[in-house]
Amino acid sequence: MARRPLGRLEAEVLAVLAAAGAYISTVDLCERMIGAPTRSTVNTILNRLLDKGMVQRVRVGRQYEYRLAVDEADVVAGRMHEHLRLASDQQYVLSRFVETLSGEQARMLRVVLDDLPPSLSGKGGEHP
Repeated sequence: MARRPLGRLEAEVLAVLAAAGAYISTVDLCERMIGAPTRSTVNTILNRLLDKGMVQRVRVGRQYEYRLAVDEADVVAGRMHEHLRLASDQQYVLSRFVETLSGEQARMLRVVLDDLPPSLSGKGGEHP
């Protein structure tokens, strides 16, 4: 069965867990989220993410604590790729995306692109 794309709240929970870098409680998670969602909402999201294998939990006293069980970069890159895949004009979408980058983000993107192997950068190798 194919995995459904992550919703906004799921993505935010994953981002908070990634930033925490360790197990944290639902209360701590709620406090770090934008808009102060209810604990029951966050627990629902955490249970979904647990079922998907994206978070791990341990029991601490009477509550659970959670941490990220996947690579955040893979999750975010997958979301970006999914959005791009659905665009009718991918080149235009990429152009608009690049226009919104800060100077530092543009520099980081240039470093990443410059470090691509020739087979992926379009410099030499076979063309598709």
